[in-house]
Amino acid sequence: MSGSLLFEAIVFLAGAIICVSLAKRLGLSSVIGYLLAGVLIGPYVFGFIGEEGEDIMHFAEFGVVVMLFLIGLEIEPKNFWNMRKSILGMGGIQVGLTVALTYVFFAVLGYQWQVALTVGMAVALSSTAIALQTIKEKGLMNTTFGSSSFSILLFQDIIVIVMIGALPLLSNTSNSEGAEASHATTTLIEGLPIGLQTLAIILSVVVIVVAGKFLIVPVLRKVAKTGVRELLIAAAFLIVFGISYLMEFVGLSPALGAFLGGVVLSTSEFKHELESTLEPFKNLLLGLFFMAVGASINFVVIAKSPLTIGGILIAIIVIKALVLFITGRIFKLKLDQNVLLAFSLAQVGEFAFVLLSFAFQLNILSQEQMDIMLVVTAVSMSLTPILALVNERLILPKIGTKESVKRPMDHIAKSQKVILVGFGHFGSTVGRFLRSHGVEATILDFDSNRVDFLRKMGFEVYYGDATRLDLLESAGIAEAKLLICATNKVSVAKSISKIVKEKYPHVELMVRTKNRYDAYELLNLDVNNIYRETLDTSLALASDALHKLGFRKYTLNRQVHNFIKYDEASLRRLASEPKRDNDYIFKARKEVEQQEKLLENDFKRGIVAYDNHWDSEHIRKILENPNSNS
Repeated sequence: MSGSLLFEAIVFLAGAIICVSLAKRLGLSSVIGYLLAGVLIGPYVFGFIGEEGEDIMHFAEFGVVVMLFLIGLEIEPKNFWNMRKSILGMGGIQVGLTVALTYVFFAVLGYQWQVALTVGMAVALSSTAIALQTIKEKGLMNTTFGSSSFSILLFQDIIVIVMIGALPLLSNTSNSEGAEASHATTTLIEGLPIGLQTLAIILSVVVIVVAGKFLIVPVLRKVAKTGVRELLIAAAFLIVFGISYLMEFVGLSPALGAFLGGVVLSTSEFKHELESTLEPFKNLLLGLFFMAVGASINFVVIAKSPLTIGGILIAIIVIKALVLFITGRIFKLKLDQNVLLAFSLAQVGEFAFVLLSFAFQLNILSQEQMDIMLVVTAVSMSLTPILALVNERLILPKIGTKESVKRPMDHIAKSQKVILVGFGHFGSTVGRFLRSHGVEATILDFDSNRVDFLRKMGFEVYYGDATRLDLLESAGIAEAKLLICATNKVSVAKSISKIVKEKYPHVELMVRTKNRYDAYELLNLDVNNIYRETLDTSLALASDALHKLGFRKYTLNRQVHNFIKYDEASLRRLASEPKRDNDYIFKARKEVEQQEKLLENDFKRGIVAYDNHWDSEHIRKILENPNSNS
């Protein structure tokens, strides 16, 4: 029964639900929950899954494959070229220094130079899956730290091509004959001379690029013409898995092939459709990958050499963190952003599994060396969310002090009355509009590089986490009249709202939300000034569409205000209702029907009673004769 596929599926899903829910309740990353679930269901705790988790690791790697494909879709060749300095500069320095220092460390330990260099290359690679997932969860993708991390990770994903191509050159040919006799050729390049192996790797990349342009896109166009959505989903998976299989057959990383396929398709008309199709599957498969990593931690190997593994693990994390910190200093990252970078990318990544396994096949590494490095890799990945938590809770609060600018009093005399949290695209529009009318806002932002830019623009800026009461007080919350929360994270908005409501109830809150459900949560916290970012824009579009069909601008402007009035009233009536039961659906449906009826009556009344200069006879005829075909 324990070997049943259904039983294993139940175990994985139950483990994920329980552990991830617990992690989120404790304020931790979901990655920690997945890793913990993998450890618990793995062979060394409850033993629900196969020996050492190897039977599910290959399937779990599809999560990384799909993620790399989606990352590739986001990197258009033009944008990639624009990012070349940060990618080549930061990525090149990080990889080069890490390989060099790791090589020296293992050479001192007595390892052969081929082994030391191979391990150095593996250690230089960080986990794209864990790092990007954590960055996106915390909403830091648009910060300097987020963009720097992305540049380094992207360089690593590219340089792994060169690393895999170079491994055959390090192969111990005197011992390789015995290895060839012990196992059959499983990949294309294993049966080729060393020089041709490198050439085959380069040619496989060229094949993907050419096939993407001249084969995959035409096939997608044929599929799209059928109008059957599930066929497009099947085609998306066929592309990802097909490219991955090709790369695996050649002897390369399937995730790398998926990334290249994504880059090739990033300029096609199917880019956004593929993204929306694969995104839901990516998160689920990534969760499975993290669980597989947790299950693959070999506690038997750790028990045999705990001091050796512990020493190597600490040394690798310190080396990587030091190199990342130096890289950040060279590129003039602020201290807080630099510390985030060092802690977030100090682990060994999933591509190391590929490099180490390939090196073992080439007899560069012995069985013992590979076992130790695989454990170090898995444990370092598992420690990453914990290190990030330590950094966030203990280190950043001490170094993330406020930064402000002194200005003449007449210039800032009125600026203390408004506090603006978040200065992204939404917040910058609000701040600039206020400033154009002579109102300066005290701005709080979590990106210290953005803080410098704002200071040069003349804004009064405080760096740090706006959910901290001491930072709000430093920004003048006690004397402020308004606090505008322009961040796109409802969790941050809720935290700020709770603090202000409790400590400074005289301050009026004005909060940005994404949708109705975020608005419900804030309304239940007694926050009344809520601005849904999709509401005004969608109504503006609808109003313009009706105007192009002959409706009068004045009438539409009045109806837009009526719609907002009725929708806001409906929003408040539904805020306290449970959102997942049939009763809510029934009440929400009635609210929509009532709202549309009120708008229709307002529209007809406005035309008949007030809008005597209606300028579209076509619309009037439709209203007077609704059953007419005209």
